Amino acid sequence: MRIDLAGRVVLVTGASRGIGAAAAEAFASAGATVAVHYGRHREAAEALAARLGHGARAFGTDLADAHAAQRLWDDVAAAFERVDVLVNNAAVAEAASPEAPLDAWLAGWERTMAVNLRAVGVLCRAAVAHFAARGGGRIVNVASRAAFRGDTPDYLAYAASKAGVVALTRSIARGYGKAGVVAFTVAPGFTRTDMARPFLDAYGADYATADLALDRLTEPADVAPLVVFLASGLADHATGATVDVNAGSYVH
Repeated sequence: MRIDLAGRVVLVTGASRGIGAAAAEAFASAGATVAVHYGRHREAAEALAARLGHGARAFGTDLADAHAAQRLWDDVAAAFERVDVLVNNAAVAEAASPEAPLDAWLAGWERTMAVNLRAVGVLCRAAVAHFAARGGGRIVNVASRAAFRGDTPDYLAYAASKAGVVALTRSIARGYGKAGVVAFTVAPGFTRTDMARPFLDAYGADYATADLALDRLTEPADVAPLVVFLASGLADHATGATVDVNAGSYVH
């Protein structure tokens, strides 16, 4: 089976590194044109877009700003005159001890929710309207194992935000399927990314790998092919589904 996405435009958020970069590369390998979103890592995003070819371009936006998230969609749609696939991958994982002063704890909670859930909602809202007007489109939202099994006390906001992503995705799938919009959730477990490095530093590699069924930590390249498959149109009747990619560390 060969996936051919030539002529399709895909917006991948958080695509300058980690799972987002791996997904962008996989989409380009299938022939898609990729809008490479970045938050802070402009040089990496622009270098990646240059490598991808097929007219890929980098777009910088701070997704903590809801209006900036809307502008990102508008800029990508204007640049390419269409968007066929939205991949919401960008996220933050900020540790915040429940024993910290309330204002400090709230700052981490609010930024996490802004980037991980509110921006996803804004972009999905824009995508649904765009797709419905064009006869359909596909959304792949990257959540987390933490949405289902929870996380450590320092990452309450992260787990809660990712659970929200799951509910949002299912609601879109149920509400907009007849308009041609399909939506999926990919729920990775602990994955070797730059975002995961503070957790590894705090808890150690043994903590991250102790409950895996497989013999190595998940890499971004283990997640990317699934994202492309779900976006390809070959799995549309699985709309609303969540697919786990957690090396067997949580099975439900």
